[in-house]
Amino acid sequence: MTSTTIQRKWHTTAEVAAMLGYGLSKTKMLVLTGEIRSIKDGRNRRILPRYVDEYVERRAREAEEGAA
Repeated sequence: MTSTTIQRKWHTTAEVAAMLGYGLSKTKMLVLTGEIRSIKDGRNRRILPRYVDEYVERRAREAEEGAA
């Protein structure tokens, strides 16, 4: 018998806040302003893992450019 691990396809705003070490309010604001892309799923917002990666990469790039 083979065990299969199901990988999460998207995250809640609260999960992304925990991943980034941000508060929930800040993360919700980033989602509402489009800083972190999201998709609407009924009444909820869901954030794809690649959207989190895009945000982190953009912030890192901005920080590096600002330091130069």
